[in-house]
Amino acid sequence: MTKYEKEIFDIINASTEHLTVEQLFQQVRERYPRVVLATIYNNVNKLWEAGLIRRISIEGMPDRYDRLKRHDHLVCKICGKLADISFEDLTIPLRRTLGEDFLYYDLKVVYLCPTCRKNKNTAEL
Repeated sequence: MTKYEKEIFDIINASTEHLTVEQLFQQVRERYPRVVLATIYNNVNKLWEAGLIRRISIEGMPDRYDRLKRHDHLVCKICGKLADISFEDLTIPLRRTLGEDFLYYDLKVVYLCPTCRKNKNTAEL
C-alpha cells in the first residue's frame, strides 16, 4: 500500500462521515501539501477495486466513500444527507432467496431527513 493509499484508507476508516474525493483531498493535503487531486482519485479507485473501502453512489451527487463495516444508509431525497443505520443483516434471507452466494449487498433507504421534513412542513403552512 502506498503512503497515499494508507492515508486515505486511515481517514475513511476513522471517519464517521461519508467523504467525497474532494474532502479526502483536503484532508490528505494537511499531511502531504504537494499531493494533487488526480493522485487522490487514482488511490481511492485502487482501494475500492481492491475491496478495501466502500463506494456509495447516489444519482446526481458525487460518489462518497465509507468503511467496510457492515451497515446500511439513509439518504435524504431533498438535501442528499447520508446517515448510517443498522438494519437486521439480510445476508441469510438473500442467500436463501437467490439460491446461491453473492458478493455483497448495499441497502440505501431514501427518506426525508428531520431538517428537510421540518422545512417541507413549514413551507406548506
